[in-house]
Amino acid sequence: MDRQGTTIGFIGFGNMASAMADGWIVTGAVPADHMVACANRYEALVERTAARGMRACHDAAEVVEAADLVIVAIKPHLIEGVLAPLAAALAEKPVLSVAAGWDCARYGALVPGIRCLCTVPNTPVAIGEGVIAAERAHTLTEEERALVQELLEALGTVVEVETRLLSVAGTVGGCGPAFIAMAIEALGDAAVKYGIPRADAYRMVSQMVAGTAKLQLATGQHPGAMKDAVCSPGGTTIRGVAALERAGLRSAFIQAVDAIEG
Repeated sequence: MDRQGTTIGFIGFGNMASAMADGWIVTGAVPADHMVACANRYEALVERTAARGMRACHDAAEVVEAADLVIVAIKPHLIEGVLAPLAAALAEKPVLSVAAGWDCARYGALVPGIRCLCTVPNTPVAIGEGVIAAERAHTLTEEERALVQELLEALGTVVEVETRLLSVAGTVGGCGPAFIAMAIEALGDAAVKYGIPRADAYRMVSQMVAGTAKLQLATGQHPGAMKDAVCSPGGTTIRGVAALERAGLRSAFIQAVDAIEG
């Protein structure tokens, strides 16, 4: 299978599916006219797909018929009702799931013989800078797995995890952007408080976050060592770090994950 000749079909075209489509378009990994999608509100779907150069389908059956690779991107509680009637057709196509809470075994029970891989991406896939948690267990053929891996790598970093860890990996990667966006907003507010224009504040903070993350990825340094490198004895940064410790910053992030996984 060749990615440039593969037609990708989205069952559901909400925020995550849209982000994936945008990522493939912006990176040139998949031509827009090789992607189709269906959604509940057809009129709105037509507008959103046309803006990208994609084709709108009336229902999931039309998507499955048109696609070489089917992406399940609907709400988890809708999957059984939407996919069960299409079991025979789906068993003939590779399936990539981006629905939280569903793993390969669960799909296999719903659609016997299904060839699938379950993932949890995050919204930065829209610019090819995402992280995609992927279940290590899958039922794709070797050729299909290679194609899907290539497609996902065009959207960002793929991290394979055991089935039991897919949920928490999806939580950290998928929900994390909301947590970091809150931190960006808060630091931006602090900059505005002291007179920096808001647009400049957000630009500075976002670049700082991006640069720090890229530095960690490039060097493999422990985050604690990176923090220590900025904290001079008796200096300004260590006073800020102490204030964050008093406010329970680390505990707050851990509790956020606990609130979702618990």
